[in-house]
Amino acid sequence: MNTSAKLPSVVCIGGGTGTFVVLKGLKKFPLKLSAIVSMSDSGGSNKRIIDEFGLLPTSDIRQCLVALSDEQKEKGLLRKLFMYRFDKGEGISGMTFGNLFMAALTDIVGSQQEAIKQTGKVLRIHGSVIPVTLSNTNLVATYDDGTILEEEHFIDMPKHDGNLKIKNITLKPEAIANDEATKAIAQADVVILGPGDLFTSVVPNLLIKGISEALSQTKAKIVYIMNLMTKYGQTLGFSAMDHIQVLEQYIDHKINTIIVNQTELPSEALTVYKKTQEFPVVDDIPKSSQYCVIRADLIAKEIVKKSASDLLVRSLIRHDSDKLANVIVSIIN
Repeated sequence: MNTSAKLPSVVCIGGGTGTFVVLKGLKKFPLKLSAIVSMSDSGGSNKRIIDEFGLLPTSDIRQCLVALSDEQKEKGLLRKLFMYRFDKGEGISGMTFGNLFMAALTDIVGSQQEAIKQTGKVLRIHGSVIPVTLSNTNLVATYDDGTILEEEHFIDMPKHDGNLKIKNITLKPEAIANDEATKAIAQADVVILGPGDLFTSVVPNLLIKGISEALSQTKAKIVYIMNLMTKYGQTLGFSAMDHIQVLEQYIDHKINTIIVNQTELPSEALTVYKKTQEFPVVDDIPKSSQYCVIRADLIAKEIVKKSASDLLVRSLIRHDSDKLANVIVSIIN
């Protein structure tokens, strides 16, 4: 792990695949890295971790640990093991080895927070992974027709009319920030938000009591990585400025820099996305805006194929870890 106080301190806030991609690239540089991870995921194997083990969701934590892990020699094998998803076996099909490992380790060491730290040692991670809260909480979304949905999974994969706009999103019950998270933000030189689903990966962190306040007070430069695609049921029809305006409601208009992809997306993937009413985010950030906007080629070449046992919807096209990291490091420098 990087421990030198002289290294630039970079804090990534989010969850899921987006934060995984960012961390995977940044760990190759001499930085003090911290990942603050959303604790509101309630879908897939997380639901079983919550219901059967009584733990906070572990999937986003696991992804960040793996992203920061040492990939050399036998550690590369451990990385693959922690991402392995069982595709057979009654009761464990669809579960990942990493989630089961952390559930077992929690029982052994006595706390989930300590289990996360010990898992980091096993994987020899380059940085630290911090749950945004240690409180058990759920997302609650209110839509413009009065519909109310509870739990992240139902908001993320809507069975209702996905054309409805989210009018308000809260936590039930209210959750308090993990002290380690607010401390990391206070000491940061750069804070990175996203990429990731706006209302189910990024905003949930900002709803935690103490996080918005920490971001409003930090002297760090705040960078937002713009999503590639809109999300049916969350951001259908959202432009780049729509994303920014939602985020700035929570952090006192503190975003300094926005990273935007300017490369054309693969037509094969766009055809698939169109079937689910998801479209490229239109870059409507005015040239005369107060933001520093960096537009670059940020797309990974490969179209993602998920495991057959993974029941959740995953993104087909993603940011390239190395391309993103190079842009972020240029901002730091």
